[in-house]
Amino acid sequence: METEKWDNSQRTTNGVDDERISFLQSAWSASLSEAVDGESEFLQSVGLSKSAVPIAPHLENCKLSAKINERLDKHAGNETFPPWTTWKGLLDMHPASSANEQLRYFRHQSISEGAYPPWITGSDEDNYPLTRKVQRDIWIHQHPLNCRDPNVRFLVADWERLPGFGIGAQLAGMCGLLAIAIKEKRVLVTNYYNRADHDGCKGSSRSSWSCYFFPETSQECRDYAFELMSNKEARESGIVTTKDDYNSKEIWAGRTPRVWGDPWSYLQPTTEINGSLLTFHHKMDRRWWRAQAIRYLMRFQTEYTCGLMNVARNTAFGKEVAKMVLASLGDKWPKEVRNKPRSDIQEFVWSNHKPWIPRPMLSMHVRMGDKACEMKVVEFEVYMQLADRIRQRFPHLNSIWLSTEMQEVINKSKLYTSWNFYYTNVTRQVGNMTMATYEASLGRQTSTNYPLVNFLMATESDFFIGALGSTWCFLIDGMRNTGGKVMAGYLSVNKDRFW
Repeated sequence: METEKWDNSQRTTNGVDDERISFLQSAWSASLSEAVDGESEFLQSVGLSKSAVPIAPHLENCKLSAKINERLDKHAGNETFPPWTTWKGLLDMHPASSANEQLRYFRHQSISEGAYPPWITGSDEDNYPLTRKVQRDIWIHQHPLNCRDPNVRFLVADWERLPGFGIGAQLAGMCGLLAIAIKEKRVLVTNYYNRADHDGCKGSSRSSWSCYFFPETSQECRDYAFELMSNKEARESGIVTTKDDYNSKEIWAGRTPRVWGDPWSYLQPTTEINGSLLTFHHKMDRRWWRAQAIRYLMRFQTEYTCGLMNVARNTAFGKEVAKMVLASLGDKWPKEVRNKPRSDIQEFVWSNHKPWIPRPMLSMHVRMGDKACEMKVVEFEVYMQLADRIRQRFPHLNSIWLSTEMQEVINKSKLYTSWNFYYTNVTRQVGNMTMATYEASLGRQTSTNYPLVNFLMATESDFFIGALGSTWCFLIDGMRNTGGKVMAGYLSVNKDRFW
């Protein structure tokens, strides 16, 4: 009866009405929150089976993605590398690939010679110099074939948890510790992560970086490193060290690893302030290294993080996508449509396509509030002036993913009616308060999840406007410059302390 009700509701001339759009978005929302082994209460209540809900192009199959990524983050048998090949997605798992001797030979040869990591998008020219090689080398360094080899040493470090340290500062600190580990030929093992100490992170992933992203090293190395931590002789002989063995200057301002020479010396300028490209930075090596380190640490999302992104995309873009999907189905859904078994091209070729977002998309991080004590804070109007400049060159741009802690900024965005703004649904600051106080008011789970969603949306967007004086923007810029976005450029509203 409920299905009939939705099916017979008043339609617009093109067969797509607001009720059906909302109904489909709700069905997608229900599929995101349903029990693993059963239908959701919502779908049952309206008489729909899961197979009758059209495939959502903006949602990712998180279980499948995690399964694929686990395979790509482990050694393939006795190979030095995981099964990184020129084949994307699940294409190398097609039955023809397994049966074809020639294909198997060349695939084995490709793995043995060290294909480049699959988490790098674009060519060398689309990223910071040597990005693909550096990412491969870091993975090899962090994943020795035998963790118990007497020559393998470790650096075990908790994430920074001093009051006032935001997620950006924590990430910057871990980038410094990874640099130390590489210079001292140690495997970095991260331990307690206070941001993951909440009920959303289940089981062994609680209080661990592995709640959000794949761990920095293998489980075998982690287990052995923690075993060594309780061995007094191993500590005294330096087989394993901790963060306390290094001073703050070494962690925060230490030398960048010189293993790859000095590729930062020939970075092309693609960052603009006040209409001019910035051609010099006093800490260019740090800018290059933090980009490499953060890209490695965030190389693969966990199923939990993937789920957060699904919810965010469905909340922000769900109605837009539902309208497109229903237009393609005409007036058939929900009465007639049933998802057909996936064809080979869907299963093996299109498996590599990323979830849909409105493109082109501009991401904008507006940092205000207590940041005024560290940098020049710029009003929202200045960010929008830069957005208009981008649109002069790309007139089809009309979508902005807005990241900010200030309710004032959200309110002002409603004045710009020629733009479509998207943002996470979270309580924001009214008036001035410290970031620590604001995060405490949200609770640990929310104050960690929504910034990470904003961060990842910024890395996926086509353009970015931020403030170089913000560590958060600095790291977003690094992720974009190792994610195929170098030539998209970066418009900053201010300089940081190193220019």
